[in-house]
Amino acid sequence: MTFSAVLLAGGESRRMGTDKATLLFHGKPLWQVQLETLRKLRPAEIFVSARMDPSWRPADVQFIIDIPPSCGPLSGLAASLVKIHTAHLLALAIDLPFMTERYLRSICDAIEPGRGVVAKTDNRAEPLAAVYPREAEIDFRVALAGTDFSLQNLVRHLVTSGKLLEISVTEQERRLFRNVNNVSDVDATIAGG
Repeated sequence: MTFSAVLLAGGESRRMGTDKATLLFHGKPLWQVQLETLRKLRPAEIFVSARMDPSWRPADVQFIIDIPPSCGPLSGLAASLVKIHTAHLLALAIDLPFMTERYLRSICDAIEPGRGVVAKTDNRAEPLAAVYPREAEIDFRVALAGTDFSLQNLVRHLVTSGKLLEISVTEQERRLFRNVNNVSDVDATIAGG
């Protein structure tokens, strides 16, 4: 099944103090690490979702502006679902550099018509490395029009309505969902932490 992919890069990086996308991770900026991972999956199209068009965006990657007012990844995912030309959207956050091509391929292999896949660690969804069906676009729009901008709550609704299949994260897979929020997070991983 063909799918589109979006790199979610719209965060304000308040805890980081600098643009996460340009932070070096094993000698490469995070944006490059994540786009390389997405390219290996051969999506039909790749987008980058952000508040403004990033200077680092490659010419073959389309820019999608978050639906204002920005409500975090909810806005980026909603805007991306409107633009895709395929039945599914693979989302990957800029700050999940431990995510692998193999894991993302496994969740893409589990998609079905009208249904995507989201991983669950303990009692929390992992919505920033997930696949959403185009049919979820209406649910994102409804959430943005309301007052509850929790992606966790929206994902629960999508699971209940059958638009997302929930899969459990194994103990070995937990590290894939480790995000980078501070410069010290990157320093610790480079030092082997």
